[in-house]
Amino acid sequence: MTLTSIARRLSLLAAGAMLASTSLSAGQKTMMHCFAFTEIKEATPEQWAAFKKSTDELPKTMKGIILKVWHGKLRAPLSQFRTDGATGKKLAAGEKDVTGPVSRLQRTYGVCMEMPNKPTILKDYEAAPSHKDWVSVYEKVRVAGTTTYDILGE
Repeated sequence: MTLTSIARRLSLLAAGAMLASTSLSAGQKTMMHCFAFTEIKEATPEQWAAFKKSTDELPKTMKGIILKVWHGKLRAPLSQFRTDGATGKKLAAGEKDVTGPVSRLQRTYGVCMEMPNKPTILKDYEAAPSHKDWVSVYEKVRVAGTTTYDILGE
């Protein structure tokens, strides 16, 4: 075997490995469980540090449930509007020029958790022993309530 043929075989082997790894990752069907929240203005730097540390540890404390996690301040606040029941019914019915009491809640921080896309994953997440501990730290930096959504991999 010549040096040229060995180099050619190694190149083909490397190219095949890259193609195989690309196709393997493309076949993964995961879900992003995301939520935006409003911070407690009085939360201390120590409480924020504990939240960040606890959130970063979720893939270790919830193995097989949380694959990766992201958290931080939103680039732009997410506004959520609230109104009374009668005004909400008019809006839902498609009426135009509706008047009524309105308040705005701004979500300024967010968390996204990559999880396997399986039917029981959110129940598994909530039932995990470390979930309760994480929530107790999370609740010290956020106003109760979140804007939550899930993105399904295709």
